[in-house]
Amino acid sequence: MAAIITEKFRLHNATQFTESFTEASASVYYLFLGKSAPFSSATSGGSDASPPSPADSVEDTEYYSWDSMLGAKKIASSDLTRAIVRRNFSNGTTYDMYEHNVSSDNTTTSGASNIYDGTFYFLTSANRVYKVLDNNDGSAYSGSEPTSESTSPFALGGYVLKYMYSISSSDAAKFLTTDFMPVETDSTVSAAATDGAIESLVITAGSGYTDGTYYAAVYGDGTSQGTSSGAIVRLTVSGGAIATFGLTAGSDTTIHDGGAAYTYGTVNLGSSYTFSDSSLSSASSMGSGSGGVVQVVISPKSGHGADAVAELGGHYVMMATTLTAAEGDDITTENDFRKLGIVVDPHTFGTTSVATVATARLTYAIKLTSQSGTFDGDEKISQATTGACGKVVEWDSANSILYYSQERFGDYGTATANGGYTAFSGANVITGATSGATGTPDASADSAVTLAGGNTITFSDGYANPELQPDSGNIIYRENRKPISRATDQTEDIKIIVEF
Repeated sequence: MAAIITEKFRLHNATQFTESFTEASASVYYLFLGKSAPFSSATSGGSDASPPSPADSVEDTEYYSWDSMLGAKKIASSDLTRAIVRRNFSNGTTYDMYEHNVSSDNTTTSGASNIYDGTFYFLTSANRVYKVLDNNDGSAYSGSEPTSESTSPFALGGYVLKYMYSISSSDAAKFLTTDFMPVETDSTVSAAATDGAIESLVITAGSGYTDGTYYAAVYGDGTSQGTSSGAIVRLTVSGGAIATFGLTAGSDTTIHDGGAAYTYGTVNLGSSYTFSDSSLSSASSMGSGSGGVVQVVISPKSGHGADAVAELGGHYVMMATTLTAAEGDDITTENDFRKLGIVVDPHTFGTTSVATVATARLTYAIKLTSQSGTFDGDEKISQATTGACGKVVEWDSANSILYYSQERFGDYGTATANGGYTAFSGANVITGATSGATGTPDASADSAVTLAGGNTITFSDGYANPELQPDSGNIIYRENRKPISRATDQTEDIKIIVEF
């Protein structure tokens, strides 16, 4: 059975996802960082030089990813934008042109069988975006970079262009990447668009026609189709051939009147269908030529520029989140990370309520006393009395707080002998495997400790849990990377692009 997932379906899903951030029963999305300990073929698979590919499995997406989480930051609706593939303007480049009927049987100049895979738009150095309505029979653009913000198509560089929108400086700083760019609809351009207007043509020149200027009605289903009140094409014949479509009166074939409401249209060049005047009152034969064809290009629904997101293939959603230093003590700057992802609707620890905090610490913590030595990041720590073990994420010597994680691998968080998980507990000495550092959990620590960034962490008998409930919510995106180091004077701009 032949079937296809349409562009409209992709756009619908992208729209629904975007709206889920702001609708009445909105979802809550968090960007999380994880995995301070190195990848290993003996445990997680892969290596730091060649991270393992994430698996779309119950184990990885529902459970294991939580074990190594370090911290999370809520993704705000202002951190989202619809996006399209970035295509930069370059003089001398051959761009595709917009056509309504691109398929495997009618590919673009670049060979794309889907218009949204084509190069029919570009971004200028001033962050203006233009759609190509005509590419001069597949010729290279030759001319200056466009700057016009006219709501009407215009000719430049041998092309016919349509201004779509401009990317603001703030959006460019936040969302513009090497490969993707934000897309939005310009309200002025949208208001000027005409549904079903004919704004471009595809010309087959033919030969043997009588030179001159002619007018022909566009038949189809448009308003007043086939009459002088509908769409009209102005035909220029030179050297016996129909001139290429453009916007230069007297030398090009042009659109005299675009009309409205066309979903299909045809131009008949036969006798009694061409005229010497735009009112179509004086029939004028183009002669006995042959081979000429004028194909009308049907505009997108509501007209060119009415909905730039849909017209340019905005089935991508970009989430851009900035991590500044330790984000108020919740995301360590004392260790690196190798995983990032998105979790939806996680719960506040120990509850079934969806979290709403701006940032959240996701490591476990122990307040130590009788401490000796300095714990090293990523070293194994163990508690001989209980058999618990884990990996150091950060040692806060100023407050004697040991942050750690427990992954489900031997020496990472589970007992080597039986593979069982044991939590750290009681006033039992904790020892660092490589540093030799030791410390006793402060069983009397039942109060909040103010950290360097102003946040507080509350201990119960010397122990503190993560701020989000492990294994809650749904992890919808995961990414493994080579280690990324963090620092107190460092900011990470993390952009995640999802294609629907």
